[in-house]
Amino acid sequence: MKINWLLEYNPVILALLATLFTWGVTALGSSMVFFFKSINKRVLNIMLGFAAGVMIAASFWSLLAPAIEMSEASGTAGWIPAVVGFLTGGAFLFIVDKILPHVHMDLAVDKAEGIKTPWQRSILLVLAITLHNIPEGLAVGVAFGALAFNSEPAVLAGAIALAIGIGLQNFPEGAAVSIPLRREGLSRLKAFNYGQLSGMVEPIAGVLGAYLIISVQPILPYALSFAAGAMIFVVVEELIPESQTGHETDFSTVGAMIGFAVMMFLDVALG
Repeated sequence: MKINWLLEYNPVILALLATLFTWGVTALGSSMVFFFKSINKRVLNIMLGFAAGVMIAASFWSLLAPAIEMSEASGTAGWIPAVVGFLTGGAFLFIVDKILPHVHMDLAVDKAEGIKTPWQRSILLVLAITLHNIPEGLAVGVAFGALAFNSEPAVLAGAIALAIGIGLQNFPEGAAVSIPLRREGLSRLKAFNYGQLSGMVEPIAGVLGAYLIISVQPILPYALSFAAGAMIFVVVEELIPESQTGHETDFSTVGAMIGFAVMMFLDVALG
């Protein structure tokens, strides 16, 4: 399928469309609440593991590797922006994690992290998933923003592959937030609305990321690495621990392997 015609569009517009797609897949996953009131722990662990695998693979193949290549092509040591950006991205999410009120699945409200608030558990659960989506939207936005400086079809294909990969793992994430909310006593419609709402931050982060890259070109390798560091923080801090709860940990590991393989295939085959 020819995709070159997409290069005629502003990268910020493409970033917006791509992140609207990832948001839409989150909503599609959240719609599973209309068909299921509960979710099997084994299935949930597989979905969370899959999401972790996709994000790990995307962090390297779609973000860190291009950042290193860009730096070396410009005469800069490839490891400098990769290391600095990666650690800065992790530090940023660490700070947000300490500030943003949220609670992880299967934990009581008194185990909520961030600034203490009287908010209901349902809101805190949504904010936990929203925290995942910030680096995902940013990563897609930065990938499309790179088109402003390198409009080769391979760069576009890589950005599209990243958006597809993020979208794929957003489906289980949407279901993983809406169905537990239904189990908490919310109506199906309200659980769906909260679930899809968690993905709304992706278009915002995507547009900001693309616009920032276009405005300040030299930071592109750092921005790619920043998004990678932020995603790895989410994976290690939240997705992997949550997928390893219960007695079905082998399934979460298999899910992570499949997710990594799918994202690696998308990036290498398409990008």
